[in-house]
Amino acid sequence: MEQTATEPATDEALSAEDLAQIARQRAATYAFIARLYRVEVDQDLLDSLAATRYPARTGNDDVDHGYYLIARFMSNTWADTLTDLAVDYVRAFIGHGNNAYSAAYPYESVYTSEKRLMMQDARDEVLAIYRSCHLDKAASWKENEDHIAVELEFMQIMCERAAVALEAGDEDAAMTAFKTQRNFLDDHLYAWAGMMTADLKKFARTGLYQGLAYLTDGFLKTDNEFLADLLDEA
Repeated sequence: MEQTATEPATDEALSAEDLAQIARQRAATYAFIARLYRVEVDQDLLDSLAATRYPARTGNDDVDHGYYLIARFMSNTWADTLTDLAVDYVRAFIGHGNNAYSAAYPYESVYTSEKRLMMQDARDEVLAIYRSCHLDKAASWKENEDHIAVELEFMQIMCERAAVALEAGDEDAAMTAFKTQRNFLDDHLYAWAGMMTADLKKFARTGLYQGLAYLTDGFLKTDNEFLADLLDEA
């Protein structure tokens, strides 16, 4: 797995080539985080996590702490690590209680509806956004469209579209993709993920999922600031 990192500030004008590279780095980080939320860790992912070189100084304390917790956990794996992670995934994201407060439920609707229910307005809103961008979830994916992994993967795809447009010299298409990203963060992902990660810090027991919570907080904050600076300058 390639090293993931946050993007640099936009204090100086960036070339199209620089922006394309940053967009691809952002896409890689969104993909990395999304995979950890999507399903439990399998052996291939565990091996990849063990081989990853994690950044130490990204400029964001939450990102740095998240990578530190993940790296420390991966330095102490043992024969039952996959089992431990599977148990922690259930504990953190599914829970065992009968109310809506016993886990970090990874759905926007849970955190934005009055009664913390699934399949609410947020799900319909993000589904409409996906379809407006000519996207739909894979047939194999059985979870709702407002699952955090799907929202992160939407951002990944929009980053990749921006990179492709920049590499093709289509600045208008790139700016459209960047605007879509910023609006989606403001209206959806960044607006609710912090509430979910606060619960994740409370319920997770392994360093991997504790680190994921901090990494998510820090990266989304940094990315939101990056897009705001980029589009304000544009």
